[in-house]
Amino acid sequence: MKLKFTAIASLTIVAASTLILGSCTADADSSGLEFMPDMYRSPAIEPYVDYGEIRGRENKAVKMKLSAFTPPSYTIPYYGTDSSKVMMMLPYHRKAMLPFRETHGMYGVDLSANDEYLASAVDVNPFKLTATNSEEIFKAGKTLFASNCAHCHGDAGDGNGPMVASGAYAGVPNYKNLTITEGQMFYSIYYGKGAMGSHSSILNKKEIWTLVHYVKKFQNAEYGKFDANGAVAVPASID
Repeated sequence: MKLKFTAIASLTIVAASTLILGSCTADADSSGLEFMPDMYRSPAIEPYVDYGEIRGRENKAVKMKLSAFTPPSYTIPYYGTDSSKVMMMLPYHRKAMLPFRETHGMYGVDLSANDEYLASAVDVNPFKLTATNSEEIFKAGKTLFASNCAHCHGDAGDGNGPMVASGAYAGVPNYKNLTITEGQMFYSIYYGKGAMGSHSSILNKKEIWTLVHYVKKFQNAEYGKFDANGAVAVPASID
């Protein structure tokens, strides 16, 4: 009986050793033999995958197949149940104008023959400043401005960013001299204006409206300040 138990134990050790050593490989970049890949390798379709080459196997027939597609027009991500936020994040109701197809490369999108930029002058920022959220909004605006705007418009909003100083661009406005309305600011950021391209693919509507607040701070340093009672020190619209 003891001999039989010893034999079983020896076979178990040999089997375990074979299993462990068998998973090893001389390739330093290999994770070893995969016994249960579905336990840690997602079976879902990844958004950016080269389907022409998977696990060392190449299929040239699908090398050019796109794995990520543009969502259908006018669809939006889920933004919760706050009606004011959902309304703000709905697709922009104004369209780019016909010349934008050539000047800003807007092919395959709905365009308008009307002067939508002029019409946007009446649009009001739905992201309201309050005594409790103004500090947070301007902080977020500063971060967004630094990463998306300052390279041309300058940290001080004076139109002398590094790209302008290098001579690559010219004609960037000084925000202090800017007289357009907040609705036109939004339209300009969303679709682009002059040499500036559209930012709608990298900034959502809330982020653009946040930038509008931040730009208006350049126009008037008192913008967004509140008194001790929480009343607006400077009107929300100074257009």
